[in-house]
Amino acid sequence: MSLLDDYVNVAEAAIILGIHWETVKRLCREGRIPAEKVHNTWLIRKDKLECFAATYTDPRRGKRKRKVNQELK
Repeated sequence: MSLLDDYVNVAEAAIILGIHWETVKRLCREGRIPAEKVHNTWLIRKDKLECFAATYTDPRRGKRKRKVNQELK
């Protein structure tokens, strides 16, 4: 078993969380997802990602509403 088997990268975390990979990178930079930056790659422990996923709700998901032009009503 390799040491890196306990870690996922940003792309894998994005698939697990169902969000865009750039959002995962932002959450890592903000410290909301505990991660280690190795060279130019964020590595996230699988157990830490599972804890984060259990409590994470995307505050922006589903919030966009189309503006209806009042003249068309």
